[in-house]
Amino acid sequence: MAIIVNLDVMMAKRKISSQELAEKIGITPANLSILKTNKGKAIRFSTLDAICKELDCTPGDILEYRKN
Repeated sequence: MAIIVNLDVMMAKRKISSQELAEKIGITPANLSILKTNKGKAIRFSTLDAICKELDCTPGDILEYRKN
């Protein structure tokens, strides 16, 4: 896939656990894990917005495009 999710990198920089982030943004740890492992097929803008607010970052810090 050409879209890479760098959520784990941003979480490490902000020193926040998956459980803590999931609770703060209102999604299940399982759904957060799907995003972190790049297995998701989509992300809601409301979820992306909540992640960016909590991690104090932009969508570009989390999502990356790589040509195949």
